[in-house]
Amino acid sequence: QVQLVESGGGLVQVGGSLRLSCAASGRTFSTYAVAWFRRAPGKEREFVAAISRSGGSTDYADSVKGRFTISRDNANTVYLQMNMLKPEDTAVYYCAASRFYYGDSSTSYNSWGQGTQVTVSS
Repeated sequence: QVQLVESGGGLVQVGGSLRLSCAASGRTFSTYAVAWFRRAPGKEREFVAAISRSGGSTDYADSVKGRFTISRDNANTVYLQMNMLKPEDTAVYYCAASRFYYGDSSTSYNSWGQGTQVTVSS
């Protein structure tokens, strides 16, 4: 498994932007597909976005399409650029990785970070 650390969360006003980072240990992160999930207070964890091992494929939840962008660099970091933030985007955001799965099912990812809080104020 790979160790993941999220950063970049914080407090932002409606319509603002944040960029989350997911940094991985080790030198094999390019062999992992990575996804972002979020959990809002009182709600189930939900899929946000995913990126394939090569970075050539991405997938988004309908609620964030056109506002969020997932990307990865050539080293050990995956990003989630979040624009036009809404109060309903308030949640703890988690990144997850899998060597064998790319998609929106949280149970198929076996490496998880501790999460970073995003709060959007109106």
